[in-house]
Amino acid sequence: MTESAGSEPKAPGGIRALVAKHPTAVAVTVAAVVFVLLAVGAVFAGISVGSAKSTADVVPAEVSVESRSQPDVAPSAVAVRTCSVDPLATVAAFPSLVGVVTDVATGDVLWDRAATKAASPAHIVTALTGAAALQTLGADTRISTKVVDGSRAGVIVLVGGGDPTLATTTASYYRDAPQISELASKAMTRYAELHPDQNVTEIVLDSTLWNTSDAWDSNWPDRERTGGYHAYVTALMVNGDRADPTVAISPRGTDPVASAGQAFAQAAGLPAVTFSRGAAVGGTVLAEVKSQPVSVLVEQMLVSGDDSIAEALARLVSKKLGFSGSASSLAQAIPGALTDAGLDDAGTITITDGSGLSAKNQAPPMFIANFMTLGASGSGAIGAAFALLPVAGESGDLYSRFEGDAAAASGHVAAKSGWTNTEHSLGGVVTAKDGTELAFAFYSIGDGISSDARTALDNLVAGVYACGNNLSNY
Repeated sequence: MTESAGSEPKAPGGIRALVAKHPTAVAVTVAAVVFVLLAVGAVFAGISVGSAKSTADVVPAEVSVESRSQPDVAPSAVAVRTCSVDPLATVAAFPSLVGVVTDVATGDVLWDRAATKAASPAHIVTALTGAAALQTLGADTRISTKVVDGSRAGVIVLVGGGDPTLATTTASYYRDAPQISELASKAMTRYAELHPDQNVTEIVLDSTLWNTSDAWDSNWPDRERTGGYHAYVTALMVNGDRADPTVAISPRGTDPVASAGQAFAQAAGLPAVTFSRGAAVGGTVLAEVKSQPVSVLVEQMLVSGDDSIAEALARLVSKKLGFSGSASSLAQAIPGALTDAGLDDAGTITITDGSGLSAKNQAPPMFIANFMTLGASGSGAIGAAFALLPVAGESGDLYSRFEGDAAAASGHVAAKSGWTNTEHSLGGVVTAKDGTELAFAFYSIGDGISSDARTALDNLVAGVYACGNNLSNY
């Protein structure tokens, strides 16, 4: 179809028509759209680049397991112990209580109340004295009492060697003790052989092995002597200076040396003889008797808590180690002997006597536990002394203990007890119900303490027996 002449042409339709009609507006719009598209593209491009960089940064270098540092020892599990003896340790019978319980096999401290603080162990000290005597004097050593010919005519000298068991009767409390009657008979026979025409008119009493003015510690109550527990400490005596030589507890006298002289004169048939004090000068021994071996004396001391034997052995240890035999020398002599016996911490104790009667003796509970631990090993002098300790419910001064609530531990505790008017103590080793060996030391100290504390100590140890390795420190 052709256009008719004289008519105007029509404008093109669609986008072209729009552009043709508004060319400027369309150009601006297109430019804006292009700008937006470019901006959005740039943002996404940036995100893509950033993401790639971040990923590269956080990927660690490859590390093999072998190259990482490893601990030398893997941590072991820690046992949580749950068995408490605290109710048994806080009873009213204890004015105060210090102590410790350790595992004999490992040395671990299972229970601790001021374990390293020095305090009085009371008669537990006799266990230390026994070990010191076995170490220094020797288990087989016997203590001599002699009669020596005097330096003048008619004079003999009775020389004490430190044996308190020299007896006036075969029924002596001290088993198989040497007899003064035998000593006197042998001495008079030998004297008559040497001096057939000369009677004995004077007996010199020689107790100079240590100073007789050092025979009583001012810290010991005099009632211990009058009550029958403790004698003056002299190198010459008979029957432990007991009034009744056949029993453990009997009043002691005021002059053991004089009593020994009188007993000898009576046995020798010399009623009119005179006495003097001094040291033997002559060297001719007329007669001699010897005590039981030191091992037997230590047993008698530990089983019955005999103070007279304890003090004599302590002084003899001092002399053997080159000291004077004085009470003051024991502070060096006993710890020195225990160090020789293998106790590394003997320097932590203070010793003023051999029996433990003085409150000035000081030994941390930990030291006693260490002593008992070494003793339980059975080695050396300390092991030998430990083997002689009383057993709960079976022997010695523990024979009638560990009854009632504590009966379960009877037969399973080897220990040394202590008692003064202000203290009860107990130290030893308990073989617990679960088979664990536990060393312990408990001191209850305070004015007005009663015998109930002794029962309470038994109950406490029985509690340790029941707990065994599960014993808690709380």
